[in-house]
Amino acid sequence: MSQSFSISRNTFLSVLQSVANVVERRHTLPILANIRMEVKDDTLTLIASDTEIELQASTSMIPTGIEALTTIPARKLLDICRSLPEDADLTFDIDETKVLLSSGRSRFTLSTLPADDFPLMEAGAVNQTLQVTQKQLHQLIANTSFAMAHQDVRYYLNGMLLEAEGSHLRAIATDGHRLSLAETELTQPATELTQAIVPRKAVLELGRLVSDSDDTIELILTPNQIVLTVDRVRFTSKLVDGRFPAYGRVIPQDNDKMMVADCAILKGALTRAAILSNEKARGIRLSLTENTLTIHAQNPEHEEAEDAIEVDYDNESLEIGFNVNYIIDVLNVVPTDSLTLELSSPSSSGVVHVNGDLKATHVIMPMKL
Repeated sequence: MSQSFSISRNTFLSVLQSVANVVERRHTLPILANIRMEVKDDTLTLIASDTEIELQASTSMIPTGIEALTTIPARKLLDICRSLPEDADLTFDIDETKVLLSSGRSRFTLSTLPADDFPLMEAGAVNQTLQVTQKQLHQLIANTSFAMAHQDVRYYLNGMLLEAEGSHLRAIATDGHRLSLAETELTQPATELTQAIVPRKAVLELGRLVSDSDDTIELILTPNQIVLTVDRVRFTSKLVDGRFPAYGRVIPQDNDKMMVADCAILKGALTRAAILSNEKARGIRLSLTENTLTIHAQNPEHEEAEDAIEVDYDNESLEIGFNVNYIIDVLNVVPTDSLTLELSSPSSSGVVHVNGDLKATHVIMPMKL
C-alpha cells in the first residue's frame, strides 16, 4: 500500500540541500548514494551519510497522519527539485520499490532501496559538552582549515585538532610545512582537557554549516564522534583515531626580527611575483633591508619576477625563502590591515601572531631556494 504526501518545492529543496553535500558520487555501498526519507508525526526527516559523516535535517509538514520510510537516489532527486519552478508543489507517492514524484504535469518514477539497509550512526557516551557560538566555530575553522594536510600518509594530519582546556577552545591544523592555531574563549570552562581530531571532509562541511551568527551551539564530544546541531541540521562525524603532534614544540619563541607590512600591498606584490614562481614548489625569496622588502621569484624556464614594497623593518638584512601560497593563505584570514611577520634566520620558521577576540598563530617553515 502506497503512502502519499505533499510539500512545497522550496521547503523540500532547502532541507535536501542541507544534507546532500555529504553524499559521495562513487561508493562501494549503493545505498549511500541515496537519501533516507522518513515522514512521521507530521515531520519530514532526511538523512545522508558516507559512513564517516552523517547529516540529518527535518521540517514540519501540513498534518497528514501518514508514516512513510524509504531511501531515494540523492543526486537525481536534487537535480529534479532544482529543475522545477520555485513556486511548485511536490507530491510523493511511496511504495515498497519505487517513489512517484509529481509536480504539475511532470512525473518522475525513482527506484528505491530498503531503509532498513541504510547505515545510521549510533550515539556514543558523552565525554565533553562545549558551548560556543556559531561565529566562534566558524572563525576557528576559517583560521586553520587551510593548513590541513590532504591525503597525507600521516592520516592524523588530514584533519583539524580541537582541544578544550579550561576556558579555552583551540583549533590546530598542520601539513608538516606550516601550522595554524586559533583560540577562542568558552563561556563555560571544559571539565577536563579534551582532544579530538576532526577529519578533513567533516571540517569543510562544518565550515559550510556554521555562520557568523552569535547563536550558541553545543559541541558534543564522545570517544569517537563529534556531534552538533545547527538550526535544523544535526551533524555527526567520526573522529580520527590517532595522536596529533605536540604542536607547541614547532612554534618559535625567540624570533627577534619583526617586519610589519600593509596586508593589501603585501598580498598584491606576492600575487604578482607568484605568477613566475615554480608551478610545483611555489617558492619565492624575501629580501629584507631597512624599511624595504624585495620579493623575487623564478622558474625552470629562467623567467623571473621582482617586486619591492615599503615595510616597517629596522633590523639587520635577511634573506629567506617561503612557499608563496602559504603566506597568501595567512593574509586571507588576518583580520587587521597590517601584518607582523616574526623572523630569526634563513633556516627558522616565520611566525604571524594575531590578537583580538580570536587569537591566532601561523607558523610557516622556510624553503631552500
